Amino acid sequence: MSASPSEEAKWLRRYQPAENAVGTLLCLPHAGGSASFFLPLARALAPKVDVVAVQYPGRQDRRAERPIDDLVTLADRICGLLDPTPRRPLTVFGHSMGALLGFEIARRLEADGRGPVRLLASGRRGPATHRDERVHRSDEDIMADVRALSGTASLLLGDEEVMRAALPALRADYTAVETYHCEPDATVACPITVLTGDDDPKTTVDEAKAWDRHTTGGFDLRVFSGGHFFVSTRMQEITELLKQYF
Repeated sequence: MSASPSEEAKWLRRYQPAENAVGTLLCLPHAGGSASFFLPLARALAPKVDVVAVQYPGRQDRRAERPIDDLVTLADRICGLLDPTPRRPLTVFGHSMGALLGFEIARRLEADGRGPVRLLASGRRGPATHRDERVHRSDEDIMADVRALSGTASLLLGDEEVMRAALPALRADYTAVETYHCEPDATVACPITVLTGDDDPKTTVDEAKAWDRHTTGGFDLRVFSGGHFFVSTRMQEITELLKQYF
């Protein structure tokens, strides 16, 4: 059964019209992120690409909703919203937490016979590569980690009211990432392109290469100058890369 139009509109955001697009790009934000993070990409790729950015519950206009703190549950919910008979080839692009989520979504779509043509995993080490991270257990540690990564959310940390409002979503997202478990032999059939920053404290280049073990299709690694949020500072280069896939 397909989702209701109102439910789909809550989760899936289209910022630019692309009725005659040749493909769809499903964009999955980082921990604490929102669909609007991908607005510049939607503008740059329209009208050739139908950019669909996911808005997780618990942030921006969905702030009153309870955030989801489990990646498996989140992947199930998003897959249930996607068209069972897609009009266009689907490419999945996730940054940081969104990369892991994209991998889980790709696995589910392939099991349903509607797999994506490519997964772009950005700013995240291979899904079975483990670090003992427990940031989600402390709000102070979450705030310190966000500041250290210098993400767009860090600009809001000086505003106590905004910071307090953002904490539930951040806590849920950090919990989802840090409690996620992936079997070493879990794979997708589609090619995986991995994007990583050469100065990302969350992912070394070797950890980014570990995605190679999780596809039976092709694998490609692209290293950019920058830290964890290199996607913001290198948006033009990433846009040009994405255009090659459509």
